[in-house]
Amino acid sequence: MNYDFDLFVIGAGSGGVRASRIAASHGARVAVAEEYRVGGTCVIRGCVPKKLLVYGSHFAEDLADARRFGWDTNGATFDWPTLRDNVAAEVDRLEGLYGQTLGNNKVEIFLQRATVAAPNLVRLADGREISAKHILIATGAWPAVPAIPGAEYGITSNEVFHLEKLPKRAVIAGAGYIANEFAGIFHELGVEVTLVTRGDKMLRSYDQEIVEKLVGISRGKGIDVRFDFKCPAVRKQADGSLLIESGNGDDVETDLLLFAIGRVPKTKDLGLEAVGVALDGDGAVIVDAHNATNVPSIHAVGDVTNRVQLTPVAIREGHAFADRVFGNNPRTIDYSAIPTAVFSNPPIAGVGLTEEEARATLSDVKVYKSDFRAMKNVLAGRNERALYKMIVDGATDKVIGLHLIGPDSAEILQAAAIAVKAGLTKQDFDDTVALHPSMAEELVLMK
Repeated sequence: MNYDFDLFVIGAGSGGVRASRIAASHGARVAVAEEYRVGGTCVIRGCVPKKLLVYGSHFAEDLADARRFGWDTNGATFDWPTLRDNVAAEVDRLEGLYGQTLGNNKVEIFLQRATVAAPNLVRLADGREISAKHILIATGAWPAVPAIPGAEYGITSNEVFHLEKLPKRAVIAGAGYIANEFAGIFHELGVEVTLVTRGDKMLRSYDQEIVEKLVGISRGKGIDVRFDFKCPAVRKQADGSLLIESGNGDDVETDLLLFAIGRVPKTKDLGLEAVGVALDGDGAVIVDAHNATNVPSIHAVGDVTNRVQLTPVAIREGHAFADRVFGNNPRTIDYSAIPTAVFSNPPIAGVGLTEEEARATLSDVKVYKSDFRAMKNVLAGRNERALYKMIVDGATDKVIGLHLIGPDSAEILQAAAIAVKAGLTKQDFDDTVALHPSMAEELVLMK
């Protein structure tokens, strides 16, 4: 059968763009449909603009610390519209580059919504139907909003980058990386922040000793962190402010409510169920190790599968899919020892097993720690301390986990994650000469 395209990708985010480019490089005729903006969540309204806001917010502490280093910073002021608009301009630039990449690889772009009409047929929003030998679902995920009265008064991470002005007070509901990152951003920009969660823990997938350190530092900076906050309803008051009910009488008044309670796979009304594609209870596309669904012509990568919601993972999945289907190079992704980070203030980063996970699965676990103040913090008069943890399998001496909180943790962990992935031992770390003076040297000095 002659198809219009060899591959039709629904969603031009990180995974979809990589799959399109690699498939085209293998000679496939490729098209992509994107209903919003090319680049997806990460580039348009996720990790890229958020990290730029993190950089911008950090100048508050940097300017304060600079005085101890001889700099006169009197009169320094902050202007939210300048940061907001410059970040938006950078997003525009990156969107253009993503579109250019697709164009350079002769990928046809349809800037409209597309749905699956049949196993080999896509229907565009304008009514056109396009056939394809393979269809790839790469629509990502969408911020969850709780089903409570007054939820419509809150915003999500989709809208937070476009605020007309910063609020005086903000309540952030959530316990994950988005909630903790925006708590740090808003606080440093002068907003009175309350961070609330329904449960009794933050960042459950991270080493809990590291997380407890973050919570303590956050509270020390002035962020009001509240656990067991059920939030049964939100009420708008006469003056326009919001009253966030806690469920226990400890209600909070605020000017802004940001929901950061998780992200759900974006499969609603895509037509997948109608053509027989299996979805799980959360709406995620069920795929095998090769990103294939139960319908042979339909595949999925990235957050829409709800396996690991990380941009680098989506990129690797998209690349592996294209290599397998169009490049005669079948391979799978190794999901073990994926390094992750939370760009909170201070940031945390981790790779491998946490102490809790290691003790639950191994009989002999050794834990090494370094609790210290960064040299810059010492001279700045800042009492904030860093904590590095190394988790070791006592039977083999292999380092099976590294977990950090402190300045530049993510930058330090990326290289250290290679050692964990490679199965190096504690002795290998000990045999490595320290790079002094640096924070990273603590990784090879732990006793």
